[in-house]
Amino acid sequence: MQRQFEQELEDIKTAILKMAGLVEKVLDDVAKALVTKDVDLAEEVIRLDDEIDRCEMEVDRLATEFIARHQPTAGDLRFVIVAIKLGPELERVADNAVNIAERTLHLSKYPLLKPLIDLPRMLAEAHAMVSDSIQAYVGRDVDLARDVVRRDDQVDALYLQIFRELLSYMIEDPKTISRAIDLIFVARFAERIADQATNIAEEVVYLVEAEPIRHRHMDD
Repeated sequence: MQRQFEQELEDIKTAILKMAGLVEKVLDDVAKALVTKDVDLAEEVIRLDDEIDRCEMEVDRLATEFIARHQPTAGDLRFVIVAIKLGPELERVADNAVNIAERTLHLSKYPLLKPLIDLPRMLAEAHAMVSDSIQAYVGRDVDLARDVVRRDDQVDALYLQIFRELLSYMIEDPKTISRAIDLIFVARFAERIADQATNIAEEVVYLVEAEPIRHRHMDD
């Protein structure tokens, strides 16, 4: 019975890692598609969304069946509860990657408004936060999780910087409005990805310390 218990916990972790791997792939692909105007790569990101949705449902199924079958307590229960919460967070990350891919398809029809420097940097940081939050979950690494939470401010600052710059383009030349709005949306979706990575990291702290930190200042 103990062996089955441990195997099912491992199955849940494996399902989360499979989903996370797909999510990291779409984040990598959509960043490349944006910079290179690769329409095929953007469309592949959109196609992968259904597979990621199926992964979310599988995580939810494994976790809920585990709770019903074993009625876990303490750390094991928190691990499964956090797994159930991680599925939707990762699915939302993928949804935002799809949103960026759709904007990329539209932007690919027009000349670049400006060299893309800060946006790829913002996407790279959001991707790194997702990757680190998953690593923190698997390793139950509270220090790494708290580091992810702190880095969210950097992404927020980049978003505001990009927004202000693109706003100035629109004011100076109304012909840039459509492309600038697309890029603002891309930045906004990247900012949301960082928020979702932060949510995952906060759940890791709860998993390890049994103390919820969401909606609390990190210095409290």
